[in-house]
Amino acid sequence: MKNLGLRSPYDKVAGLVYFGRMVDEIRAHARGKLPPDYQADLGKGLDEHCANFLGVTYDLAAQYVKQGLSDEAILESCFSMGHRPSEAEIYMWNEFMLKRGWHDDASRTLKQLKREEALIARSEIETIFQLIDAAEGRPLHPNHHNGSCLDELSLVVGGRRY
Repeated sequence: MKNLGLRSPYDKVAGLVYFGRMVDEIRAHARGKLPPDYQADLGKGLDEHCANFLGVTYDLAAQYVKQGLSDEAILESCFSMGHRPSEAEIYMWNEFMLKRGWHDDASRTLKQLKREEALIARSEIETIFQLIDAAEGRPLHPNHHNGSCLDELSLVVGGRRY
């Protein structure tokens, strides 16, 4: 279990999940405190999704971080150079990221990462965010509505919530 001082991907900055964690990783890397296995993924995967969502390159976001700006100022700079998402877009982003790895194109990656982290027996780990928290020694965040994503899926049918 690693305690690297990185935020959980669930932590929000201005309503966005994951952004704060990406910023923490960039800061840790700039200080020489980010382990090599984390460095290999900088700017890829979830980082790339986050930068794309904001309409900027990862390198531009990293430049803002290295200027010593606050999280909010970094995000505002990304908004001004890229895309300022609406409330609805932020909601969709958060929902997409919260479920990443659960029955989607990242499911195989999740399984592989669980194997690498010796967490393959942890069936309650259903998403990339849950895996990150478990691997870094944080308590497992319940998958959305205190249950499996399948529970939530069964509550929404034809756009109506049951």
